[in-house]
Amino acid sequence: MSTMTDIGTGTGTGRTTLKGRMTALARAELTLLGRSRATLVTAVLVPLLLPLSVRSATDQMDLDEVGLSVGTVMLPAAVGFSLLFAVYAALTNIYVVRREELVLKRLRTGELRDPEILVGAALPAVGIGFTQCVLLAVGCTVLLDLGAPPAPHLAVLGVLLGIVLCVALAAVTASFSRTAESAQVTSLPVMFVSLLGSGVTVPLEVLPDRVASVCELLPLSPVITLVRGGWTGDLTAYEALGAVATALAWTVVAVFAVRRWFRWEPRR
Repeated sequence: MSTMTDIGTGTGTGRTTLKGRMTALARAELTLLGRSRATLVTAVLVPLLLPLSVRSATDQMDLDEVGLSVGTVMLPAAVGFSLLFAVYAALTNIYVVRREELVLKRLRTGELRDPEILVGAALPAVGIGFTQCVLLAVGCTVLLDLGAPPAPHLAVLGVLLGIVLCVALAAVTASFSRTAESAQVTSLPVMFVSLLGSGVTVPLEVLPDRVASVCELLPLSPVITLVRGGWTGDLTAYEALGAVATALAWTVVAVFAVRRWFRWEPRR
């Protein structure tokens, strides 16, 4: 914990540039993350295993009728699991633990600005999540014989928007979590809504039109839509812009909520 304190007070590292401060904070956070076995399991192993559950569920879906395949269902699902568990859930826990241990409060006494603290603490989880998305995309493409995506820019854009949104949502959720244990409960609404209604476990294409129209407005839905559209190639410009606009709208709302309600001192 002394490393984090040194960064906050501006001692120990001797770095004053933005890049130096962020690098030092990310390195210290990565060290702390490596000491938390529970967080590592959630971030690393769970997202790699959960897509297998989607594979069995696809047998009950009439995918050909809606122009999908096992690969175009499992790949976006794998990306969704990585974003939710490796980034959102893990980072919610990290923010809460660092706040309750007074780490965030100490960091604010030094040169680091508030956004730098939140982003720097998120970098290790973001790195894990992004790496998983890349590996899972390559694995699904090869093992499920998907072939090269006809619109890779949509998939990349979807992943990047998803990472930013999940970081912001994690900070919002941490704002209302008193302890690391309670964070596991306060994060459940976003997890359940995203898993069940954002096209992660059940593609929106197989849902009734009215239900799908509502689910399209959920936070993670545009991310899944863009990733799937990157491999199917059937996403129109209008649909892509709509998905991007929805993701950006949720991100703006989440950032506003963080600025308004994020707590830097322990909730006691």
